[in-house]
Amino acid sequence: MEKLSCIVIDDEPIGREVIETFVKDISFLNLSASFGDPVEALSYLQENPVDLVFSDIQMPKINGMELVRSLTKPPLIIFITAHRDFALDGFDEGVTDYLIKPVRFDRFIKAVNRARERISIKQTPTESQAPADKIFIKSEGKLVRILLKEIIYVEAQGDYLKIVLPSAEYTTQLTLKSMDEILDQQTFFRVQRSFILNLESVKSINGNRVELVNGKTISIALNKKEELFNLLGIK
Repeated sequence: MEKLSCIVIDDEPIGREVIETFVKDISFLNLSASFGDPVEALSYLQENPVDLVFSDIQMPKINGMELVRSLTKPPLIIFITAHRDFALDGFDEGVTDYLIKPVRFDRFIKAVNRARERISIKQTPTESQAPADKIFIKSEGKLVRILLKEIIYVEAQGDYLKIVLPSAEYTTQLTLKSMDEILDQQTFFRVQRSFILNLESVKSINGNRVELVNGKTISIALNKKEELFNLLGIK
């Protein structure tokens, strides 16, 4: 894999310099730019392709969350914050990881490795020109091949995903958004914040709950029910 281009956004010079130094110590990262002004960073991102953004959350003019939401095609995001309470919101925006200040180098490495793994998974079908019918995930220290059509559902569990198959289930470090981007939108549906289900695995629907073929029941978000019914051909 080629080097990942990245930028750093932090209105605090010391915090920005720490991340810049960490980036330069990682062989597969290339620091394209660094910004103390998030508005300048936003303009840069709208004009330049970037693989990975390291961004503080609390900044003047526009905060990190607002910056991510304003991008139509955001790159991978690793948030840097002094407040753990922002973590859940960050992951809901599809953020790859979050780092708590003061940032430790070992934790930084873990975050960038997660980002590299996500990019590798997204690039593999394109590079091989093969249909996206399977992926390899890292689970319990080994690479496991997952046939996408066999997935019954995927569940977000904090920093991890649980992928459930008919005869096995695996836990891996991915976000639900990244998995959603991999899966066929005609076969899989994100029925609520924490779950993606295989439409072929739907056994029955009772009110706002869907039952799958393995007996698992999942609640349907109110704003997702009509779309789910349309995909299932329910009038």
